[in-house]
Amino acid sequence: MNEKEVSEIRRRFRTEKNNIRSIRGCYVNTKGEIISEFNQSVALMPQEEAENFISILKKTLSGTLNKNLINMEFSTQQVVDSEEHRLLMALKDTSLRDEDVIHRFFQNVIGSIALDENYLILLTHDTYDVPFRSKDGQTQDDNSAEVYSYILCSICPVKLTKPVLGYYVNENTFRNCKTDWAVSPPKLGFLFPAFDDRSPNIYSTLYYVQDSSETYAQFVDTMFHCNVPMPAAEQKETFQSILCESLERECDFDTVCAVQEQLKNLIEEHKANKEEIPLTVSKGHVARILETHGVSKEHIESFEKQFDEQFGPETNLSPKNLVETNQLVVTAPNIKIQVNGSTDHLVETRVINGVKYIMIRAEDGVEVNGVPVHIT
Repeated sequence: MNEKEVSEIRRRFRTEKNNIRSIRGCYVNTKGEIISEFNQSVALMPQEEAENFISILKKTLSGTLNKNLINMEFSTQQVVDSEEHRLLMALKDTSLRDEDVIHRFFQNVIGSIALDENYLILLTHDTYDVPFRSKDGQTQDDNSAEVYSYILCSICPVKLTKPVLGYYVNENTFRNCKTDWAVSPPKLGFLFPAFDDRSPNIYSTLYYVQDSSETYAQFVDTMFHCNVPMPAAEQKETFQSILCESLERECDFDTVCAVQEQLKNLIEEHKANKEEIPLTVSKGHVARILETHGVSKEHIESFEKQFDEQFGPETNLSPKNLVETNQLVVTAPNIKIQVNGSTDHLVETRVINGVKYIMIRAEDGVEVNGVPVHIT
């Protein structure tokens, strides 16, 4: 799924937009024991309660593609004959009305995750009459191309609220409000089937993680039996390590900044052109950047070899997972310099009389602990 397709489904999650009839739930404690299960009709809920449920589910479609939202692919054999795919199809095809299927799904989820807090499994089904979209991008709401039937699952921590002071009108006094268990935004979840080319794709699911450093590998293996992608945070650390180790002394300030700048430019161009296909870069793309900035052939070959070992020879990565797009951070012992991303050209390195310096060009507006100073 691309960003436009994710946004199109996210817009479904308003009380007046969707065809969600009920929400299934399973409340589980830290020991993996079911506290309660429920099947609540959206039509019978107070509007505010329905909006809260829909808002929580909607967060499962938030974040950045290839970082928080990951397209997971099923093999042909899985689609033809596999327990995990049959279960997902059964949930969708029965519109969550088969109790045995629901119970089996909840048990699979409980057996595949371990959280340090109580959690709530939310599951819902929706049908979307996909409006026809002409070549000029205009949609015709009264002309449906097909029906997209899908399920959405959200797994949310349930936390005990902290006691706070509150005003009690009838008593005209302030005292501690009662603590209670509150549902937090989802930590993980998924959409099935994927909405590719504005059509259902049973060969794919959109997987969500709130924390880009987590994968919940056992959950992915149990529910999808797909390869677990390297977490976005780990991708960044690994890429940085490869640069440092492969370039050795050629991993200097200018070269690293050049790689960062080129990748940021790609991100900006992709955004400006409103490209629908998610942006990725290969090892060859980074190698060309290194070559352009004078890195030796020996070190470029070392970079490509280590890239293959860590990520795989055919792997493409999202540049958003590799660089900081909003800032440049330079650190040294007892020093941290943080510069807005659009002004990172103000920082450079110099060796003067054998001493290494980090230099920052400064004009007016320099302050020391809030005190304006003059540079003379």
